Amino acid sequence: MDIAIRGAAALLTIALPLALGVYLVRKLKAGWRLWLVGAATFVGSQVLHVPFNLAVLNPVMARLGFGVDARPGPALAAAALLLGLSAGVFEEGARWIAYRFFIRRARSWGEGVTFGAGHGGAEALLAGVGALATLVQLSALRGQDLAEVVPAAQLAAAQQQFDLFWSMPGWSFFFASVERASALGVQMTLAVMVLQAFRRRRGWLWFVAAIGWHAAVDAAAVFVGVTTGVYAGSASGIVVTEVLIGVMAAASLGMLFRMREPASPAALPPVPPAHTGPVGAAPTTSEHVRDSRYANPGGAP
Repeated sequence: MDIAIRGAAALLTIALPLALGVYLVRKLKAGWRLWLVGAATFVGSQVLHVPFNLAVLNPVMARLGFGVDARPGPALAAAALLLGLSAGVFEEGARWIAYRFFIRRARSWGEGVTFGAGHGGAEALLAGVGALATLVQLSALRGQDLAEVVPAAQLAAAQQQFDLFWSMPGWSFFFASVERASALGVQMTLAVMVLQAFRRRRGWLWFVAAIGWHAAVDAAAVFVGVTTGVYAGSASGIVVTEVLIGVMAAASLGMLFRMREPASPAALPPVPPAHTGPVGAAPTTSEHVRDSRYANPGGAP
């Protein structure tokens, strides 16, 4: 039963981005191509992001005494911020490149949302597939002597990971799905923020803002996660961290809908012709209803 619960959580993490993609493609009519380009953009950003962290950022932080294994304080805060900035620069940079060179006609709010859903969707799919693969692997090792299948140099770390995985309650794995749902909201918002770099004056400020918000969300999640013991398997820490991420996702969605452009004039209903009756004559009831209905034909705020 415990294995089934963990497997269901992994499958939910996989299903969420696909269901959102189907909904947005139908609702916004932006097409699957934008979703797929968004997914490819995430993968492409990680091709550079991950090696940079391993080869450059992590060694630099180690020399400075920063790291996620530090006690809560300035060193941990600095590490969380640097990791967040790294993610922001590479992922938002990849989005900018995609808008500039690969989806040059995608300039509407709906297209930006669909593109962002693909970016966050790829991240969620990879997380879900990884969780499912880990479950299968560790389930196969359950009841076996790890010393027989794991090299001696890696035995201690493998045993720690194995014990931590099975000590966590099954229900806690559903928080991974909650986190991915929150991340999807953030990713869609970031995609539309980067889009403003091509739609507004001083667009570079929107690009910088996207990097900053990405860094803030990631840094807050890392700092709170380490402080509350998420990486040590603390169930209460998981709850606190996911609540924080959920609040930041809600704030992101608020920004997302604030950036939604008004309806274009062509999409608005036509204004009825002006009253042409005798001077001073009151319009008929039907004319009065039409006039008041279209008195302010402006789009959405």
